[in-house]
Amino acid sequence: MDLFDKYKIKTNNRDLYITAMTHTSYANETGSTSYERLEYLGDAVLELIMSEYLYNKTNYAEGEMTKIRANYVCEEALYNYSLNLGLNEFLLLGVGEEESGGRMRKAIVADIFEAFIGAMFLDKGLEIVKDFIYKNVVPIIEKGELLFLHDYKSTLQEFVQTDKKSLEYEIIDEKGPAHNKTFTSVVKIDGRIYGTGTAHSKKEAEQLAAADALAKCAK
Repeated sequence: MDLFDKYKIKTNNRDLYITAMTHTSYANETGSTSYERLEYLGDAVLELIMSEYLYNKTNYAEGEMTKIRANYVCEEALYNYSLNLGLNEFLLLGVGEEESGGRMRKAIVADIFEAFIGAMFLDKGLEIVKDFIYKNVVPIIEKGELLFLHDYKSTLQEFVQTDKKSLEYEIIDEKGPAHNKTFTSVVKIDGRIYGTGTAHSKKEAEQLAAADALAKCAK
């Protein structure tokens, strides 16, 4: 099964997607074009789609949306999206890069996800890319599988331990139907509220509260 069969891509521009899978090591060996320019384009397209998703699906303030989006488009998240889709199966690597484990190298596997999005955008347009993201990426996000790849709670714990202060989280509000609840958490340091976060899971709300507290402690 090739790339086009797996994702049911009907295109007259197969070379565009092949370029999206072409690492610089392979491009240098064969005189072809690498994915770097498509990666640049895909990065911008993905950020737009994720920004619109957060704007339409949440009531978060700008700062919270920015923090969450950063988790959705960071290298770790892109690496996971790419592996879930099996894009690394189609990577074109130079001999040395293949032998040194490039097919599982985080930076490369993350890059080809953005390059693939860039290729699809040029070939099919924004709405088709958005549909692809909503079908293949948003479900992962909504399950909470990729949220908070940076662990703000652990960072805050380390910060507080240096001063030997107490740290606790408390869910202070819970709204919405069972299938779509939102939770608001506060984090207290020595009994004083330092941060607040609202999200669709308690874990996510606590992470946002920790991020809020860290931002305030840094000022």
